[in-house]
Order: sequence, then C-alpha cells, then structure tokens
Amino acid sequence: MQLRVLAFVLAGGKGTRLYPLTKERAKPAVPFGGRYRIIDFVLSNLLNSGIYSSYVLIQFKSQSLLQHLRDGWESNSLLKSHFIIPVPAQMRSPGETWYRGTADAIYQNINLIEQADPHLVVIFGADHIYRMNIREMIEYHEHKRAQVTVAAIPVKKELSSEFGVIETSPEGAIVGFHEKNPDAPTMPSDPDRVYASMGNYVFSTGTLLRELYADAANEESSHDFGRDILPSLIGRSEMFAYDFTTNRIPGDLPGAEVYWRDVGTIDAYYEANMDLRAVSPVLNLYNKQWPLRTADYSDPPAKTTFDDEGRRGQAIDSIVAGGTILSGGSVRNSVLGRGVRIHTGAEVEDSIIFDNCDIGRRAKIRRAILDKNVRVPEDAQIGYDLEKDRHFHHVTESGIVVVDGHRSTVEIASVDI
Repeated sequence: MQLRVLAFVLAGGKGTRLYPLTKERAKPAVPFGGRYRIIDFVLSNLLNSGIYSSYVLIQFKSQSLLQHLRDGWESNSLLKSHFIIPVPAQMRSPGETWYRGTADAIYQNINLIEQADPHLVVIFGADHIYRMNIREMIEYHEHKRAQVTVAAIPVKKELSSEFGVIETSPEGAIVGFHEKNPDAPTMPSDPDRVYASMGNYVFSTGTLLRELYADAANEESSHDFGRDILPSLIGRSEMFAYDFTTNRIPGDLPGAEVYWRDVGTIDAYYEANMDLRAVSPVLNLYNKQWPLRTADYSDPPAKTTFDDEGRRGQAIDSIVAGGTILSGGSVRNSVLGRGVRIHTGAEVEDSIIFDNCDIGRRAKIRRAILDKNVRVPEDAQIGYDLEKDRHFHHVTESGIVVVDGHRSTVEIASVDI
C-alpha cells in the first residue's frame, strides 16, 4: 500500500532571540549560507524525501517569507496532490485568535487534514538547520506500529536544561517528557547523553485528529504539542523516539555525521553559517542526490577584479554567492550573499554579509552580520571598537555586531564620537 502523507511546516514563530534579523521578517525567512533561507532546509528535506504535499503555516511578519515561497517553492504541478501552499492563521479557535501554540496551529487547519484524508501527518518546524531523510523516520514509525513518532537527537546531559528531553525505554518507546530539567533521565544506552526533542513529529491521522479536538476543548491547555498533547498520550498511545543519528542521506559517504543546529540566537546562527566554510563541512550542500533547493535566482557569476598590491579582489576560506563582485577588496572566513560589492582596499573578516550590501573603499568589517542593503561608507570600521558599535548597532555578548539594514546608522558609526 502506498502511504498518503500530508506535511505541515510550522513557520509562524516570532524569532525574538534573532532580533534584529527578525525585525522585518519571520525567522524562517532569515537568509543563510549566502543564497538560501532557513525554511529551505525543511522544505528540501520533505521534497527530497518524496513528500510533495505541504502546507506552510505562517503568522508573524510573513511578507518576506511569502515572497520567498512564491519565488522558489509554490508548485505549478498539474497533480493536485503536489503542492507547497502557505496558510495564514484561519481564526478557527474560540475568540478568533492567532495561533496560540503548535497544536492550535494544526487545529485551526484541521479541515485540510480531513479533506486530504492522509494515512500519516508529518509536522515539522521551519527554524532549524539540518538535513534529514524523513522517509526513514516514516519507515521507523510504520515498523514500530506507532501512533506518534518524535524525532530525537542525543545531546550531552549537561545540556538537558536547554531542551525538552524525551525519556525512553530500551526499545525506544517514550515513557516520559522532561521540559528543560537538569536532572532529566539519560538515554538507556548512554549515561552521558539525553534525548532532546527536535520538534518534528509523525502522527497517524486518526490519533492526531482525536487529540486535536480534545485539546481544543480543554480550557486548561496551552495548546502545544510538547507541553500538552504528547505528555497526555503517555500510557494511552504507542509513542516512539526516532534517533536522528541513525538517519542516512542518499549520496553521503557511509558513516557521515548528522548535522542539526537550533539557530535560535544570533551567536548560534553565526556559528552555523561559519560551519559551512570548513574544508569538509558536516552540513554538505554539495550532495547532488540531496540538493538544498531555493528560489531560482538569475544572478550572474561571482567575480573578482584587480591583482595589484593593496588592491586585490580575493576571497579566502569563504562562501560567495552569485552576482557578488570583489572589486579590489579582500574577504576572509566569511559568507557573502547575492549582489554584494566589496570595493578597493576594503577588508571583510569572519563576517556574514547579506544580499546587496555595498562595502566602501578601505572599510574594515570584522565579526559582524550585515543585513540586506547596508551601505558601509569609505574608511568605516565595524567590529573593531565594540563600545562605539553599541551606540549604533546590536552587539551580542560574544562581540558579534549586527547592522540593521532598515536604519541609516552606518554612516554615523564611521565618525569619531
């Protein structure tokens, strides 16, 4: 029997910890790796896994995300079962509210499940950086005859206070949930690690519908899968944890390490981008059997110009997206987006530069993230005097400077104060 699988992608969070990158966009729409958006990872995982019917549930500051989905993902397939469709909050909850939690987001669109009548519903978040063969998780769900399967990743037990931890039996059955508990039980096979929930679920449709209706009627519920629905199912339904470390991607080398990053903070987001610069990055974007898809940009190739001392266009240990021109400027250990201009004598180091930024002559940028369309004037410096930078930009505790593309502050920052 061919399983009918319907996917929901939860893309409605505010992403407040990524501010100011989420000042004017939803977290899933934040650029990543030069030419992608964060949401491209989950959508690529679904499509590469042969799951072609997906609803993307949107909410806060969704225009940028909607535009990206339109340009890169909305399908024109003649098959009605092949689609990626964005869905705003339907206001079906009591009081006609926006999504009150992850479970309420699905409940407000419960009619889409009932109309499609799938065998399984997969519910995945849109704000993590990872590759996953979701078909293997579905096969595990079917093999275990589970009603619910939760993707889990082993992490050091010292980090249990940062995650929702899953307690399992030796066979993988879920017997408890522990929300950010430093004393959470460790894995049966490893006393030094715990199972952290990845927030990705496979539900048998009947179980999901029953629990969504019951949860919607419960006035005491926060209408969240991790806090309400899943804990309430312990002892009532067959639930299993799927160990993400067993997941294998077609085209990867045997034994390749899995990669999953929660880019919930500026520092985590910065480090995930920097991971891409490795000689052999764990996050392999060059596997043709598992492509990371995005909008089909018509950019010209990236280009370097000039080879004179002090005026050499070059990029070292860096990622450079299409349409970018290094016109006598130097880039090291950085990730450059589309259509960036680096002018003569400019230096960019350990930084992430979003699309269409313009770095003026002799400007110096270090350990910074520049949002789209930032114009850095000649001789300006960013990341060299953090006290000065704090007057104009957001600076993290680790010293990463985030330049907001929606404020004209870079010109001021170049002047002594």
